[in-house]
Amino acid sequence: MSALTDHAEDSPDTQNQTITAHRPYEDVQAMVTGTLFVALGVVLFGHAGLLTGGTAGLAFLIRYATGVDFGIAFFLVNLPFYIFAWQRMGAAFTLKTFTAVSLLSLFAYFLPFGIKLSYLSPVLAAVLGGLLCGAGMLMLFRHKASLGGLNVVVLYLQDKYGWRAGKVQMAFDCLIVLGALAIADWQRVALSVLGAVVMNMTLTINHRAGRYMAV
Repeated sequence: MSALTDHAEDSPDTQNQTITAHRPYEDVQAMVTGTLFVALGVVLFGHAGLLTGGTAGLAFLIRYATGVDFGIAFFLVNLPFYIFAWQRMGAAFTLKTFTAVSLLSLFAYFLPFGIKLSYLSPVLAAVLGGLLCGAGMLMLFRHKASLGGLNVVVLYLQDKYGWRAGKVQMAFDCLIVLGALAIADWQRVALSVLGAVVMNMTLTINHRAGRYMAV
């Protein structure tokens, strides 16, 4: 992610604060923790048979339609977006995003070997999975990284035009999830929309330009 600033909501004291760059070990900690949070959310979605938006949603659709592992599908679906990220957001952002996507793919593949759930309410899976994914993505956003795909596009739009990343992402995600009506029943799609709304509301409320400036 690039630094997102909108000083209209900042007080003079806030605007005068010195912005300190993240240290490399802080970036590493955020990348590992953020992708682990998202991977756990993905595991909850998958266990309940739910979907989500963005390239993760496309990876879920591929998984449900073909049986290909989510982690593998997610990694492959993101490949075309790296060109756009490199051209529009820079090399550092692209490399961090590639790292985050790779970590999420690995965590999503291996976590089910360490977590066995005998019962999980689909409603709880939607809400808790959405919160985990939103919190994990927020960590990545604040350290100039993303999970590729539409994350790259919405962050570019927020940087370029000031469009709130959470709201734009929510619109895209809901459209993708609704498109799953072709292969899923409406109850599962409705809960998937709930998960997407919870995730993106977490981003909308907490990733607001001017409230957090990291370089």
